[in-house]
Parts: sequence; structure tokens; C-alpha cells
Amino acid sequence: MRAVRIRPTPDGGVPVVVDLPVPAPGPGQVLVRVRASSLNRGELIQAGRVKDGDQVAVGVELAGEIDTLGEGVTGWQPGDAVVAHGTGTQAEFAVVSAGAVVHKPESSTWAEAGSFLNVYMTAHDALVTNGRMAPGEAVLVNAATGGIGLAATQIARALGAGTVIATTTSPAKVQTLLDQGAHHVIDLSSQNQVSAVADITGNRGVDVIVDSVGGTVFDDNLTSMAVKGRLVQVGRLGSARAEIDLAKLWRKRLHLIGVTFQTRTEEERLDCIRAAERDLAALWERRAIVPVVDRTFSMEDIGAAYDHMEKSRHVGKIALLTAPSAGGR
Repeated sequence: MRAVRIRPTPDGGVPVVVDLPVPAPGPGQVLVRVRASSLNRGELIQAGRVKDGDQVAVGVELAGEIDTLGEGVTGWQPGDAVVAHGTGTQAEFAVVSAGAVVHKPESSTWAEAGSFLNVYMTAHDALVTNGRMAPGEAVLVNAATGGIGLAATQIARALGAGTVIATTTSPAKVQTLLDQGAHHVIDLSSQNQVSAVADITGNRGVDVIVDSVGGTVFDDNLTSMAVKGRLVQVGRLGSARAEIDLAKLWRKRLHLIGVTFQTRTEEERLDCIRAAERDLAALWERRAIVPVVDRTFSMEDIGAAYDHMEKSRHVGKIALLTAPSAGGR
């Protein structure tokens, strides 16, 4: 089978397509014939750190059809159309835990489905599980045109947020955010977040912030929050360091929450998938939430796909179509 791997170089890893044996599923696992996967910003960052050693598998989500069931797996059949979360998913075949598999809606394309699970489970975990968003509350999503940002914007609107505010630094992306569920968009190239949030909320502030930017907007986020607001930190695109005004934290009784899958147990990861499936499956089926696919690339064009993400001109997800080659195995 063909698979994408990160080849080490002194200047950082580069994606290449290699030929590998088709893996076999172990107990509690399934082998999936992959139709589509997608790129995530974290993969680019990790690839840049691969400067020596062995080639590294890449990809964390997929859509495809179950090929083979491992020992003890029930509830699935070969041929079932699914999405899944795992490792090494940018390949013609991938082995994943049966507990990390979710039914693919018939209403979804392969490119959409291959772009769904990682960002939507992350956004759901941030907004619902950790942010405890309640219907009617005000939500702010920073860097909202990225995969997680668009997912959080859609989920907040679909689950009944009273006010959904999205931020971008590009005037050209404002309409896209409005189309994806934002009630208000703050264009940070010409507007100030703090004053804009104050105007929108009548000086009350927002109840939940899903932030992918980090230190460069941290103080503005604290200022933009309502009493007992929850700031959920999912990324550090701007900076990993910030200075905190403890008076703001104390006075407003704020909750600062960090989330990552890097320090979760396997059981916790699977719990996140089940929680997202519980709340989002029906919404996805009727297309109340839908992954925004900016562009699709073939596996052979993986270098161009990485270059497209590196330039940060995309809105939403970059999908990788991985239709198996003749013979496959």
C-alpha cells in the first residue's frame, strides 16, 4: 500500500509517499480502507521537528470502509462506511481502535468525512465538555477560520449559543464566518477585540472563549470575558507565553482551562469521541454542521498540500484523497 511518511532532513522533515505492507488489525482493532484523510496544523509543526532517525507516520483522522475486523470486535461489518481517529491515517489502509470509529453519514462526501473527527471532537471537547457552554450564552472563537475555529463556530450556533462571535485577521474571510454560523465577526485587521466585544455584548462580555492563538490575545481575552467566564486554550498559534493580570482573574472569578490530547489516556481519548458522537452525529447527518473543505489533494501531491497549509491561505480543512491503487495490498 501507499502511505505518507515524514522523511527526516537536517532542516526538518518533509512528506513523502512510500510503499509499505498492509497492516493487520489486532484484538479490538479494525483495518480501514481509507478514502480520505486531512491535514492538521499540528502535523506541520511536528514534521518540522523530524531532523533525524526513522521516517514518521502521519495523519490522525480518516474516512473509509472497514476492510477487516480484529479479534473481539462487534457492532461493525466489512464494508461499513466510517470515520475514525488514530495514527498513520494518511495511507491507503490504516489500523484504528474499534472504539475510535464512528458511522459516516450518507449525506457526507468522503472529503468532508475525512476532515471531520479530529477538529469536531476537539472543538466539542473545548466548547461543551470543558467550556460547559449553555444555550443562550455568548461565545467567542479566536482564529475562527481554521479547522477547529470553524467547527467551534458551527457547534456553538447549532447547540443554541445566544451570541457567537468569531475573529479573523482577513477581511476576505468575514463573510465565510457569517455563513458558517457566527452572529458577529471581528476583523482584527481593522477592529479591536475588546471594544468590539463590549459593543456586541453591552459591556457584559462573553461566557466562553475557544482560543487557538495564545499569548498575543491572552490579556484581550481576559478583558473580553463576563463574570465566571471560561477561557479554553486549544492552541498557541500566536505565542505560547503570556503575562496575566491576576486582578482580572480574581475580580471576574474566571476559569482558565487548557486542553490537549497529548496527556490523555486512551480511555479519555475514546470518551471524547463518544461525547462528540452523542451530541454531533444527528447534526452532521442533517448537515447542520459540515466540515468546510478548502481544497483537496491526491496523496501524490502531499508536498503541495503541505505547502498550501504552510501559506495559511486556506479556510477550513485541507483534505487528502487516498483512493487505494489497483491491487491495494
